[in-house]
Amino acid sequence: MDASMRGVLLNKLADLIVRDKSYLAWNYPILMTSWKLAPALATGNCCVLKPAEQTPLTALCIGALIKVAFTGSTEVGRLIQKASGESNLKRVTLELGGKSPLVIFNDVDINEAAEIAHNAVFANMGQCCCAGTRTYVQEGIYEKFVQKAQELAEKRKVGDPMDRDVLQGPQIDDKQTEKIMQLIESGKTQGARCVTGGSRIPGKGFFIQPTVFADVKDDMRIAREEIFGPVQQILKFSTMDEVLDRCNDTHYGLGAGVLTKNIDQALTFSQNVHAGSVWINCYDATMVQTPFGGFKQSGFGRELYVEQTPSYES
Repeated sequence: MDASMRGVLLNKLADLIVRDKSYLAWNYPILMTSWKLAPALATGNCCVLKPAEQTPLTALCIGALIKVAFTGSTEVGRLIQKASGESNLKRVTLELGGKSPLVIFNDVDINEAAEIAHNAVFANMGQCCCAGTRTYVQEGIYEKFVQKAQELAEKRKVGDPMDRDVLQGPQIDDKQTEKIMQLIESGKTQGARCVTGGSRIPGKGFFIQPTVFADVKDDMRIAREEIFGPVQQILKFSTMDEVLDRCNDTHYGLGAGVLTKNIDQALTFSQNVHAGSVWINCYDATMVQTPFGGFKQSGFGRELYVEQTPSYES
């Protein structure tokens, strides 16, 4: 049987094979495609990729359903889980939203810490589920840190992403831009100090100024809701016990980070914060060898790493 005939036969037999279905978020369409597709193919299974409507050209549909692997909002994740429960209890992996904390202690190099915190928030226009948007800074360096954060945000060039000098492109669409602006306005009205940015850039496109808020309180909307945009919230703390309680006081549990020269502080934080991934003296250093996923309303199941492959096997 030549290759052509084998292809015809495989196509006929495909209807007998149970396959994977993966829903992709729009913020990392190519990356998300590889995360969903690679483990399915590595275990000899087919997969259907359903790209987001905003980024339809980055994935191809190849197969049908054995499992739902979803990356996106907590609201949609609930609907998928509900549909599974009301139908055939299809296996589900959910990688959902986050409101991840990055804790910075007094003993850090403040320039290095400010750079790490800046990238933790503003990378990919802030459109990252594990973005370290809640920046907790110990009181001894708080005002100096706020000043450094302001300087970095004001240096960040916004514009056409095809321009090599541009670090921040547009948000995904008008709806998301309006949501971000509503949350920025809520921060202002609830008493947070907007030290830079806070406005939509006039003209064509969905561009927002890199925005930094100081004097943020835990009960403010900007400190509790996922913004998914270029907005950093800087909160002050005093002690380890206090900041752990505040970090864990959230519906989410996707990522967290800690910056300190004290290994005991780093280990205490990493062992007690409720997050699927914890980074020490770095942020979002995700590697293919390590599991990625969250707790609480950030979803369940793990992606990446070898041990995930059985969850894709029929």
